[in-house]
Amino acid sequence: MRVYLDNAATTPIDPEVMKQMVQVMESQFGNPSSIHAHGREARSLIEKARKTIAGLLHTSPAEIFFTSGGTEADNTAIRCGIIDHGLKHAITSRIEHHAVVHTLEALEKAGNIKLSFVNIDDKGNVDYAHLEQLLQENERTFVSLMHANNELGTLTNVERVGELCEQYNALFHCDTVQTVGHYPHDLGKLKVHFMVCAAHKLHGPKGTGFLYINHKVKINPMIYGGSQERNMRGGTENIYGIVGLAKALEMAYKDMAAHQQHIQGLKSYMIDQLQQIPGIHFNGETAPEKSLYTVLNVSFPEMEMADMLLFSLDIAGISASGGSACSSGTNIGSHVLNGIGANPDRPAVRFSFSKYNTRDEIDFTLNKIREIVSVNA
Repeated sequence: MRVYLDNAATTPIDPEVMKQMVQVMESQFGNPSSIHAHGREARSLIEKARKTIAGLLHTSPAEIFFTSGGTEADNTAIRCGIIDHGLKHAITSRIEHHAVVHTLEALEKAGNIKLSFVNIDDKGNVDYAHLEQLLQENERTFVSLMHANNELGTLTNVERVGELCEQYNALFHCDTVQTVGHYPHDLGKLKVHFMVCAAHKLHGPKGTGFLYINHKVKINPMIYGGSQERNMRGGTENIYGIVGLAKALEMAYKDMAAHQQHIQGLKSYMIDQLQQIPGIHFNGETAPEKSLYTVLNVSFPEMEMADMLLFSLDIAGISASGGSACSSGTNIGSHVLNGIGANPDRPAVRFSFSKYNTRDEIDFTLNKIREIVSVNA
């Protein structure tokens, strides 16, 4: 058996999504910017996808801009939001995705902003009192805080953050890569200026995503070169990916409650079983109301050859991550686990689930974990 438990890194593409993309590949090859019939047909597919996504998120199609994924969307929102609005201060946390932290650090190094880090506790929860203090002490600010941490699963109360940002006239960017398609987002009510999505996190294709830009905020493009995306993002649109993204999101919303119940059941079962192994510790929040139901981060007991734990799991037929997949292969450790003060001597593994995982796969994984822990005890 081969078990895939690295869905926070990427998800397998849904067959229905693939089917729709292939249909477009086979019949719609026109450039969406061309005014002839082939181009108009391609353009209509893109606008239909935009309308579908906007409808699911309760916003206007004019506020959805297609990108190459979450990283480009994050960079666009942060760089253009800060520079075009002349903001001199930004707030984030030390456990944000590198697409956020590294972008803000680069802006600080260039002298564009002063960067502040809001306090977090040992489970990755934001200190909202400290956030308000930072907002009070500084001029108009750019705030970037993610909805759910990609390594820990800890959820941030984005409604509360949005209210604070509105109170102190701050721009709010929220990295929602891990939660779009897994939780409903009502952009008609949520007080957020920028929100992002990557299709491959919700059983869509890699290389496609979107950036939501609230109509009250005006920014210039980060990528120049053409008038695509209403002059917001130069470059010929990835029509196949955009169609796949819209289909994946549509399917995610259709079966969201059932998928959440199924996946949360697998996660809760795994937590119960792992708790019976001496020395197991969970990083981040695990309560369903405080934690992303697709992610479980586990610290194992100190063991010989701890750096070989992921390799041992892989050999045993289990694909998982030692933190964020974007840091795989490095020896500097997870900045997220470092940020919450996790014990560096204990190997940590992120197991992340999808609608395709089964109880049998979890039992198989648990048995292999017991064997590995027993051998290394």
